[in-house]
Amino acid sequence: MAQAPEAVLKEIRAKQYKPVYFLYGDEPYYIDLLAEELEKRVVPEAEKGFNQFVIYGKDSDLAGALGYAKRYPFMAERQLVWVKDAHHLTGIKDKDQQQRLEEYALNPLSSTVLVLCYHDKGDERKTFVKACAKHGAVVHSKRLYDNKLPDWVRNYCHAQGLKISPKAEQMLVSNIGNDLKRMVSELHKVSINLKAGEGINADAIEKFVGISKEYNVFEFQKALGQRDVFKANNIATHFASNPKDNPLAPVLIILYSFFTKVLLTHSATDRSDGGLASLLGVNPFFVKDYTQAARSYPIGKVVNVIHYIRNADAQMKGVGSGSIDDGELLRQLVFEIIH
Repeated sequence: MAQAPEAVLKEIRAKQYKPVYFLYGDEPYYIDLLAEELEKRVVPEAEKGFNQFVIYGKDSDLAGALGYAKRYPFMAERQLVWVKDAHHLTGIKDKDQQQRLEEYALNPLSSTVLVLCYHDKGDERKTFVKACAKHGAVVHSKRLYDNKLPDWVRNYCHAQGLKISPKAEQMLVSNIGNDLKRMVSELHKVSINLKAGEGINADAIEKFVGISKEYNVFEFQKALGQRDVFKANNIATHFASNPKDNPLAPVLIILYSFFTKVLLTHSATDRSDGGLASLLGVNPFFVKDYTQAARSYPIGKVVNVIHYIRNADAQMKGVGSGSIDDGELLRQLVFEIIH
C-alpha cells in the first residue's frame, strides 16, 4: 500500500498532486523532502497568503486540521494544508478522531492538498491509513540500514550528476552514518565548491566537510586490517585527543561490522572479488581490505577480536571498566586486536 518516496517525488515534480499525503516513519529526510516539494509547487507564491496553511501538531488538534482541509481555496485552483509533526496532533491516536480522518480521506476535497507529516511509526493496517491510500499517497520513510548507505550515497550523487570516488563515499558513510539530511547537506556543500566536471574525492571531503583523509574511522579499520601498529595507534591517539569529533560508540560499531565481514571472508566459497562483494554487501573496490585482513588474522584470531570489541563496548557502558576513559579503552583495544 505504501508508495516509494522516489515514485511520489517524481509525481509531485510532474505536478500530479494527490488530495491527501500521509508521510510517516523514523527517517525524516523523505518526509520533509516531499512536504517541501509540495510547498514549492502546489500554491503559486502570490497566492500563498490566502491558500497555504501550515499547522503545527503540538499547537492544534485533528479536528482543526480537517477544518482547514474542508475549506475551499480563495479565488484559486487549490490550497495546501501542511500539518507538521502530525503525530502530536491532539486526537490523532484516538479511534473516534481517526474515523473522522478516515471519512475525510475517503471523500477528500479535490481542491485541497492535505499533507500529514507523521514523524513516528505508523500502522498500515489502520483503516484511516488505508483510506489515505485510496485517493492519496501513503509513504513509509524508513531509516536506512548502514549496509545500504554506500549505495544510497552513490545513487544520490548520480541523480545530481556527480561522480564520487569509493574512498570519498566511505569517508562520508563512516563519519556521518544514516543521517540523510546531514549527508545531503554535506554533499551539497561539496558540490557547490567543485569546478565544472570535477568529481567528489577524498581531498574534497577533507576540505569542505572537515573529515580528515588520514584520521578517520575508515583509515582506522584499514590500518587494523593490515596490522599496521604505528598507523593504528596514531589514529587511536588522535581519536582519544578529539573525543567530541570521534566518539567511541560508532567506532566500535564500525569495527564490529568490519571484523564480522572478515569472518565471513574466511568462510566464503566464492573468493572472487564479485563473489565476496556480493556476500559482504560492499563495493568491489573495498574487497581487498577484507581479503588482506583475512590473511593477517587467522579465523581463530578474528573470533577473539570480535570478543574484544564486544568487551570494549561493555566497558564503555560501565561494565567492569573501573576508571578507564574512552581514549585509553580504544588504545587498549588496538593492542588486543593487533597483538
